[in-house]
Amino acid sequence: MDLRSLLPPSTNAAYRGSPLSVWFLMLSAVLTIVPGLIHYALPDGGAGVIAGVDLTFTGPTIIAIFAWYGALQIPFGLLLVIIALRYRSLVPLLLLLLVLQQALGAWTAWFWKGAHSDHHPPEHYASVVFVVLGLLFLGLSLRPGDRPTA
Repeated sequence: MDLRSLLPPSTNAAYRGSPLSVWFLMLSAVLTIVPGLIHYALPDGGAGVIAGVDLTFTGPTIIAIFAWYGALQIPFGLLLVIIALRYRSLVPLLLLLLVLQQALGAWTAWFWKGAHSDHHPPEHYASVVFVVLGLLFLGLSLRPGDRPTA
């Protein structure tokens, strides 16, 4: 079985944006896969030991939700890797979607459903930082360059 038959031809030649945006997407992929592995593999999914969530009353449910979220993060992160390596014409779209994802998460954490909590795990802060950086690299990915990247 040839795994390359799963992938259409590369679109890298059509990408005109900054190569820095491609690297930022790759970094985003790593920062999606690693937490996904943590959520999926750690006994508490990182809920208690990293996020500091009280698991006393609904621990099994919270751990299951963390594992489920990790199961979503791992393949999504792999998709980001594939796009950064092979389908760079999709980099601006994926950066826009990542900014939207993180902006929704930050809004929820700081102003909506999580706003009534004094507890903010590291991801709440990281989401705000990502929105700012993501917008910067989105702009760079949309800026026409002198030549396509290979």
